[in-house]
Amino acid sequence: MDLPRRLGAEFLGTFWLVFAGCGSAVLAAGFPALGIGFLGVALAFGLTVLTMAYTVGYISGGHFNPAVTVGLFAAGRFKAGDVIPYVVAQVVGAICAAAVLYFIASGKAGWETGAFAANGYGDLSPGKYSLGACLVTEIVMTFFFLFIIIGTTSKGAAVGFAGIPIGLGLTLIHLVSIPVTNTSVNPARSTGPALFAGGPHLAQLWLFWLAPLIGAVLAGLLARWLHAEKAWMQTQP
Repeated sequence: MDLPRRLGAEFLGTFWLVFAGCGSAVLAAGFPALGIGFLGVALAFGLTVLTMAYTVGYISGGHFNPAVTVGLFAAGRFKAGDVIPYVVAQVVGAICAAAVLYFIASGKAGWETGAFAANGYGDLSPGKYSLGACLVTEIVMTFFFLFIIIGTTSKGAAVGFAGIPIGLGLTLIHLVSIPVTNTSVNPARSTGPALFAGGPHLAQLWLFWLAPLIGAVLAGLLARWLHAEKAWMQTQP
């Protein structure tokens, strides 16, 4: 596929991830009588990846996440020249999704922006976890997210089923880490809501770029040894 078409797929996939995933938290998690809670939000994020993996994954590889793009590059499974265009498309998609979500949410009388599903540590952590705890959480969770992605899309893995363990893996990651960081493992997902939450959330955004990228690179480097070069990503454009 040509690059513009792949970038369009990444934009739409990331838009859906942020809009539906964060939207489940902003619009539905605390709604009286219909609140879906942490479990519902975790499932929503997993479903966004699952649905888009099968919808546009064959076009772009279905990254929807700068950490995934960088991790696949570290694993030797993605072109260096495409990394920045992919990341830009993902971040723009996330910002646009957050803008649409903000417009919808603000249409409710008395609604306040609050955290707007943004990520945070210390006082901005849902469970008030320290910076160190949040840093390690995001590194470990992103590491295993990339580990799942690379493993399930490697030669020898069941063909055509990668979207299922990847989606369920992201659900599990959210179930564990929502209380700690509100779960990022995705710098684009963190950037969109932080721009609208503003203030302290923007000041803490650095961690939700740094930690996922570290975890992704570590997973990618391990994959070079564990899966070897012949394990080329099946959805590689």
